[in-house]
Amino acid sequence: MFVLQIIVGLVLLTLGANLLTEGAAAVAKRLRLSEFMIGATIVAVGTSTPELVVSVQSAIQGQADVSIGNVVGSNIFNIYAILGLTSIVIPIAFTRRNVRRDLPICLGVSLLLCLLALDGTLWGGGYNILSRVDGVVLLLLYVLFLWYMIRSGRGDSESEPEGSKAPKQLWVALLFIVLGVCGLVVGSDMFLDGSIELARRAGISEAVIGIVFVAAGTSLPELFASLVPALKGKNDIALGNILGSNVANILLILGLSSTITPLRLGGISATDMAVMVSAVVALILSARFVGRNRITRIEGVFLFAVYVAYTLWLLGA
Repeated sequence: MFVLQIIVGLVLLTLGANLLTEGAAAVAKRLRLSEFMIGATIVAVGTSTPELVVSVQSAIQGQADVSIGNVVGSNIFNIYAILGLTSIVIPIAFTRRNVRRDLPICLGVSLLLCLLALDGTLWGGGYNILSRVDGVVLLLLYVLFLWYMIRSGRGDSESEPEGSKAPKQLWVALLFIVLGVCGLVVGSDMFLDGSIELARRAGISEAVIGIVFVAAGTSLPELFASLVPALKGKNDIALGNILGSNVANILLILGLSSTITPLRLGGISATDMAVMVSAVVALILSARFVGRNRITRIEGVFLFAVYVAYTLWLLGA
């Protein structure tokens, strides 16, 4: 049964990613918005649904470490693992706007989380906590982020390529997006459940299952929603999905979670936060100095190797 779950989950993930890609590209064209903006907003929020559910439920149940760790781990996985794997398959190009606007925004949001969440460590407050006030600030910043992305993304749509299967009507494109997100979420749940059962039958410990399978499982929608667009030549959607997901994870998901209940950090350390920030710094260095405005295959191998090393460090810590 679990093998069937894995197979069906992969099928749904693939179909969902295809529908989401075509729908997002069509919405961008119809509304004269850039594909990156659509990727950073609609696609990013849609693929972050698993993280949203996990973090909010954990906050309600008083499991602050799970709520924050889910976001921090997802942001690390998004860049080091997903962009690493995607760029190994096909190099990811940065635009000038990515370098000057999008990467600095992602870095700024990551640093802001460190300042707010590590207040006890930084300012000697006794313990680290994301308060309700912090949560409201994060949510307001996310509204500002959406407004800015929509305002700056108008008029940047690209011409539709020959042979495109993207829907012509807006309502059909939006339906594609909804169905695509549903396929990604349901597919990731089925694939994750089947993989966990397979791991248990293979005698893998619960700790390894939690750190490796669950953390990666909630990011499967981002993986497929980045890899499929990249293979179709839509780098803007792929990159926008990752950067937008990282921003949404912090501002929207942790903002909502900490507004519901203050989140006190326990097992999430400054080292974990530093690894999250270093992922964005690695992209900035790649865009400006190393890959000449793209993530090369060699850099992709390096990014993925960093994630493997971090995971091994966690298992041995």
